[in-house]
Amino acid sequence: MHLIQRTVAAVALLCSALASAGECPTHYVDGRLPEIRNPKMNAATTELCYGVFGVMHSGITRTPLWSAEHLTAQHVDAAKTLSRENSFHPESRLPDNQRAELSDYARSGYDRGHMAPNGDMPDRDSQHDSFTLANMVPQDSDVNRHIWAGIEGVVRKMAQKEGDLYVLTGPAFIGGNLQKVGNVLVPTHLYKLVYSPRQRAGAAFFIENRADAQYQTLSIAQLEEKVGINLLPSLSPAQKAVMLRLPNVRQRK
Repeated sequence: MHLIQRTVAAVALLCSALASAGECPTHYVDGRLPEIRNPKMNAATTELCYGVFGVMHSGITRTPLWSAEHLTAQHVDAAKTLSRENSFHPESRLPDNQRAELSDYARSGYDRGHMAPNGDMPDRDSQHDSFTLANMVPQDSDVNRHIWAGIEGVVRKMAQKEGDLYVLTGPAFIGGNLQKVGNVLVPTHLYKLVYSPRQRAGAAFFIENRADAQYQTLSIAQLEEKVGINLLPSLSPAQKAVMLRLPNVRQRK
């Protein structure tokens, strides 16, 4: 009887581990998928795996809840050799009633803002993947083209210095006065969490999705509290409180 109980417990533990790993564990710290704490956010979610990044897509917001990358210095170096080729497209793997369409963004006044950036993509296939609307949110154009571009550039420099980083980028929907463009929910804030395996520490850039907004830096624990997601479940509370030093970001002109 004890042997059967142990076997059942072992199988349950294995199933739990496989569930937490998700479909593309190489993009995540310790192979662990973030855990959504808010049941409302869990509805209509679809995990999408691409070559060098992964997305947890929400059919409610019609945006990613996060895009995850294991960003290496090699990827950054390779990306520098590629010219940008815009190829925005709806995600064919998602149901029509859960995905964003190009028409949602047309004349909306918002940019189609990458979460996993085109500038991180090491080859043409990955670059094309990054232009899926499943990797986009409606982003204020001033934020996207200036301070956010600066944040992306700083993170790439950090990856080159550190050798590799784990990066989670996503929207936050805070408060009850949320807006839509077409069928797509507009985030109130944006975040980019950076974790250095070498230093065993992380921190995040966090910014309002509005013109002239200034970013702030948060610990992993502080960010998780704001977005309602256990972003790095393999880390202890003490580890999440340790702040990785993030460089200052200059506005891109």
